[in-house]
Amino acid sequence: MTTNNRQVDQYLIDGCGRCKLYKTPQCKVHAWSTELKVLRAIIQECGLTEELKWSVPCYTFENKNILILAAFKEYCSVSFFKGALLKDAKKLLSTPGENSQAARQFRFTSVKEIEKLSTNIKAYIKEAIELEKQGKKIEFKQTANDLMIEELENAFKKNAHLKKAFYALTPGRQRGYLLFFSQAKQSATRASRIEKCTLAILKGKGLND
Repeated sequence: MTTNNRQVDQYLIDGCGRCKLYKTPQCKVHAWSTELKVLRAIIQECGLTEELKWSVPCYTFENKNILILAAFKEYCSVSFFKGALLKDAKKLLSTPGENSQAARQFRFTSVKEIEKLSTNIKAYIKEAIELEKQGKKIEFKQTANDLMIEELENAFKKNAHLKKAFYALTPGRQRGYLLFFSQAKQSATRASRIEKCTLAILKGKGLND
């Protein structure tokens, strides 16, 4: 049984803190509070370590990211980092975005839905852990979004250390950041994502490290 992480406890009380609705009744975390707690209880039965990464609950196995728990406007989700490798014979998983090559997620809008699939959730988590034990990797394909974006070029001009650190990353880590940055539709959002990831890049870390 996984031990409660105090930061995750606080997440369920205050929200993720990634927007101006933090600590307000309108926060998406509060909208799905009951569902998130039920999902958390199910996940905690699977022997993972509970942490808080990127301001959301993240569950790891031997320091490897397995899944994250998150709240969105229209649903809450359990997202697997290497979901594309899961068999998913019953087609229960959704793709987060059209350019998502690795992540796959369960989406829920009620406790009833969660309880109905609780056995499946645990089975998928068990499979995800086994894939990690076996060292399975996602083979990424080149996409149009692997191109440099203007906002990142501007950040490089302002911070030479950031540019050096970015190009010192492995190609996979560079690609991960580029996909994450470019998926934002607005320039201000892309710039904000870059700013929030700057410290991790300078430390030589990837988006999911």
